[in-house]
Amino acid sequence: MDFVFQALLWAHIAAGVIALVVAPGAMLTQKGGWWHRRWGQIYFWSMGVVASTALAMSALRSGLFLGLVAVFSFYLAFTGVRVLHRTSTPAALVDWAAAFVALAGSFGLVAYGGVLLRAGTTFGTVALVFGGIGSGLAGRDLWRFWHPPDAPRAWFFLHLTRMLAAYIATVSAFSVVNFSFLPPVVRWLWPTVVGTAGIALWTRYYRQKFAVPSG
Repeated sequence: MDFVFQALLWAHIAAGVIALVVAPGAMLTQKGGWWHRRWGQIYFWSMGVVASTALAMSALRSGLFLGLVAVFSFYLAFTGVRVLHRTSTPAALVDWAAAFVALAGSFGLVAYGGVLLRAGTTFGTVALVFGGIGSGLAGRDLWRFWHPPDAPRAWFFLHLTRMLAAYIATVSAFSVVNFSFLPPVVRWLWPTVVGTAGIALWTRYYRQKFAVPSG
């Protein structure tokens, strides 16, 4: 069992490093271009390995939190890619199923965070933040499935924000492992704070570029 866990851990680390390194390539290359798509595909499948190995490790040893965070993180990348396949088509069964799984996992994070806070553990804040973000995003996706947006380039902005949010999760994992000089809660949450501001600025840039009204 130790061998299996170690093999999963090394695969998890390797895929995480690949995701961390290749994502900027997709961000900085021409949107829709060959390199943008290739880097994006490598990033997506790397995140798939990260999430699947995290789920397996959580079942073997690492506990509930890692598994729930894996669901939350992969859902961001999954929805960022899926929206490219339904720019003009309704949500498919896989989209509904993924949203409900992500919603359930996010509620689990909120509940877990509440338990930790009641026990006097400030780390519960991390679970509450991730669970709150995840439940909000999954709930909004379910609403969009019922009421598809008609705003220009809605698919583009969903793709942009979800892939950037997924990268925030990747940076968070790197921070947790390597930035031991920071308090645990800060180590987990600073990428979310900085990255959310970055998403807002990048979204604003493209709205101005495409002359798309906000909202």
